[in-house]
Amino acid sequence: MGCNCSKKHKPPGYEEPTLLAAETPCEYPFSSVTVSEVEALHELYKKLSNSIVKDGLIHKEEFQLALFRNENKRNLFADRIFDLFDVKRNGVIDFGGFVRSLGIFHPNAPTQDKITFAFRLYDLRQTGCIERDELKEMVVALLHESDLLLSDDIVETIVDKTFSDVDAKGDGRIDLDEWKAFVSKHPSLIKNMTLPYLKDITLAFPSFMVRTQVEDTEI
Repeated sequence: MGCNCSKKHKPPGYEEPTLLAAETPCEYPFSSVTVSEVEALHELYKKLSNSIVKDGLIHKEEFQLALFRNENKRNLFADRIFDLFDVKRNGVIDFGGFVRSLGIFHPNAPTQDKITFAFRLYDLRQTGCIERDELKEMVVALLHESDLLLSDDIVETIVDKTFSDVDAKGDGRIDLDEWKAFVSKHPSLIKNMTLPYLKDITLAFPSFMVRTQVEDTEI
């Protein structure tokens, strides 16, 4: 009876923190995140996943609200991040997907994984390479989010210069190796791929462990 009560507090897609922290997927090494950090992320997840729709899953509107404090504000960059967090491709983010995806933004996550994740953001059509029009779409979206109003000519110049610098092979597309080489010379391009507060996430929810232990022992 006590066990059934405990399960009521577990959201859809819930996975045990010990398993998530110990897991090391091939694509995104996850060993940098501790059990206590996963448990604290569970508390954060519960807040986000019930901010609009009370179903224990993070919907796009809730994701937008967390990013912009406005559930109706949309942009391409935010949509791409949501799509990559939605690992099951079912239009929502469950707890396991949330932790695995957010883990890439952890300060201890490998730089190469951050570079790969950023590449996938720009690869809008998921073809394994970045075309010029995809780069332009992302540049325009980022400028818009920063409230920078530039003329079309200036935007075209920025895109042309950036694309020619990255497309070392000159074949009209940017592959992962070219992207990695470019970012290695300009590491500031992925500075937003690190969220320092994730390292101190346990300080934000210090009572999580105590409350969980109490709930699990309730009859």
